[in-house]
Amino acid sequence: MAAPVNLDVDLLRTLVTVADAGGFSRAADRLLRNQSTISLQIKRLEERVGAVLLERGPRHVRLTGEGQVIVDYARRILALNDELMDRVRQPEIAGLVRLGAPEDFATSHLPGVLARFAQEHPAVGLEVTCDLTLNLFDRFAAGDLDLALVKREPSAPLLGTRVWREPLVWVAAERGVAMRQGPLPLAVSPAPCVYRKRATDALDTAGRPWRIAYTCGALTGTHAAVRAGLGVTVLPKDMVPADLVMLDEEAGLPALADTEMALLVAADIGPPAQRLREYVIRELERGRGEAAG
Repeated sequence: MAAPVNLDVDLLRTLVTVADAGGFSRAADRLLRNQSTISLQIKRLEERVGAVLLERGPRHVRLTGEGQVIVDYARRILALNDELMDRVRQPEIAGLVRLGAPEDFATSHLPGVLARFAQEHPAVGLEVTCDLTLNLFDRFAAGDLDLALVKREPSAPLLGTRVWREPLVWVAAERGVAMRQGPLPLAVSPAPCVYRKRATDALDTAGRPWRIAYTCGALTGTHAAVRAGLGVTVLPKDMVPADLVMLDEEAGLPALADTEMALLVAADIGPPAQRLREYVIRELERGRGEAAG
């Protein structure tokens, strides 16, 4: 009987991170390693399994068929590994973690993540602040937050660690609103706001007149304005309420760049905040992987 072949969990984590991040550079940023180390680890894993796992192009990195199979298994192995380690180390983790997040993200993708974290680490207290990204930056700079999830432009790769990306879409109460005559009415958050800037920049580039019809710092207020027909807004695709309509290209509105969420981490954070950082990154990556699958 042949001796079993053991795979290094660290190598599997590197492969999954490269697949989720879309490249070696972003994976190195997430894993706090240099790019050459990431490349070496992928090479070692390929040698271990005897297959090419990634197709490397000048501007892209894609999984091969074998690579996709191994990534699917790797996610399950890593989930069990991390669950075991969290359970073993759980008694050692206690304290308060101050986390900031935009309201839309905090009410959609984040609650499940935080609920699972709280269940696994009952001795860690979470203090969550929901606010506009601009205000979260100010709170983070003032030392009032240990971790902050913020919206950012894809052109700002050095601003935190990217943990989420998804398409932005135009949203309205009815499909015909964008075809009406006159400037397009917008229901948006106060400036500066990433979604607001995406909307106005896209409309300006397309030569489509627009006007700010409704401004509200609360997501519920923006949703109410859109439901009332006061204007259209921009939201991440997965955050569109069921009673509102996503406008496609036939509505005559310009395409929007994807939205990104980045995680900012304060210097010298303690074990509870470090554990939450690792947990948020892992769980959001897992959520994207499951959605893609």
